Amino acid sequence: MKILVDADACPVVGIVETVARKNHIPVILLCDTNHILYSDYSEVKIIGAGADAVDFALLNICKKGDIVVTQDYGVAAMILGKGAFGIHQNGKWYTNQNIDRMLMERHMAKKVRMSKGKHHIKGPSKRTKEDNQRFLESFERLVLKVMEEQEDNIYG
Repeated sequence: MKILVDADACPVVGIVETVARKNHIPVILLCDTNHILYSDYSEVKIIGAGADAVDFALLNICKKGDIVVTQDYGVAAMILGKGAFGIHQNGKWYTNQNIDRMLMERHMAKKVRMSKGKHHIKGPSKRTKEDNQRFLESFERLVLKVMEEQEDNIYG
């Protein structure tokens, strides 16, 4: 198992690395050339700038049992298809039970925005300590769940 982070402007990289280090799990941070990152723990992969270049690189290295941190619902849907686990930076897990609804809600929201002729959308509100705590707790639960599942698969 490894943890892959769609790290372009991802506010939870530090939390991911802390949990990963504690559990001895390798982390790969993927970013484009506009978001150069440095880490003393994670492997950093800088992907050429381009529409969805980071997403495709992440999907190419993602394997069954990996954990992916992304806010992109499309990426989440594809990693679920590979048998990986996904989590949003808000702590919400992506599952086969909720991904279709999430994709549909995204599609409908985009249709509404486009019909109003407004192409500028308000960004997310400022991240709080509570947001980080919520992500931390959810991420730790996910890591433990995946570790237990992998242990069960090994020892049957």
